[in-house]
Amino acid sequence: MSVFDSFATVRPYKIWDGAVARAITGEKVQVALIDIVPNARVPQHHHHNEQAGFIVQGSLVFTVGDEVRELHAGDTYVIPGNLPHSAVTGPDGCVVIDTFSPPRSDWEALERLEPGPGEWPASQRTK
Repeated sequence: MSVFDSFATVRPYKIWDGAVARAITGEKVQVALIDIVPNARVPQHHHHNEQAGFIVQGSLVFTVGDEVRELHAGDTYVIPGNLPHSAVTGPDGCVVIDTFSPPRSDWEALERLEPGPGEWPASQRTK
């Protein structure tokens, strides 16, 4: 088994309708590339995992606890474990990179989709 791979070969998890995550998982950390369709509502939820991430492309309005912020490419966030959060994507959808510690073991119960290029990086879509 190689330590190298490509997000295009990772089987995505169907997180919600319109949201899929390609995750690479180590022993203590998980990194997920998440594609969310335009105008999608990510329902309020919480998990024991600490979450840190940033917007790669597109935009979303993120509610974390009592704080609401519109985020665009390059904007970041850190969410302590068990803090409720939700989001609504903008008209172009959104691609985010999320990291979780510890990894999201609850995702293993989710539907898995076939590998594919996803929305980012654009170079993967043309191969």
